[in-house]
Amino acid sequence: MVIHTSEFVISNTQISKCPEPNRPEFAFIGRSNVGKSSLINMLVGRKEMARTSSKPGKTQTINHYIINQSWYLVDLPGYGYAGVSRTDREGWGKMIENYFRKRENLFCTFILIDSRLTPQKKDLEFIQWMGELNLPIAILFTKTDKPKQGELIKSQKKFKEKLLETWEEMPPFFITSAEKKVGRDEVLRFIEDAIETGQ
Repeated sequence: MVIHTSEFVISNTQISKCPEPNRPEFAFIGRSNVGKSSLINMLVGRKEMARTSSKPGKTQTINHYIINQSWYLVDLPGYGYAGVSRTDREGWGKMIENYFRKRENLFCTFILIDSRLTPQKKDLEFIQWMGELNLPIAILFTKTDKPKQGELIKSQKKFKEKLLETWEEMPPFFITSAEKKVGRDEVLRFIEDAIETGQ
């Protein structure tokens, strides 16, 4: 897939204010500071479409972008960041839950996992919850340029083993690096195939 245009549409906290569900939608979510904004910018080929920040928890709304005038990319708030108030965390959680339960045109959710860390409870719980909702997901291993190759392989293996304790098979799985532009073609091809097949 070639990205010709990528435009911001709307940021909001209410599902009722999201764009009309008349185009395929692909959401991106992960623990705070997982590199989500940098990865989104790398995918669309723009440096500052999604705002990046050294402070975790920057994304606090549901952010819609329209790509090639044909599908929506959705940047969702991160989860698992303790540096915000409990009220804010609960508000984000409810907003995200409503989005996933009600957004009928959601084709797939990309869950971002930091390749430098051992399997995190918050990540595994979220993936499990998505499975219980029977919503399609794909895993994006981020920051894969940071660890040594041997450490990266070991980290992937541990994560897959942990996930397969409760899943019958692995969801689609991608290795990415925003800095080195690794995984861009594979992820965009996955999105293109999903749109073409209608699922």
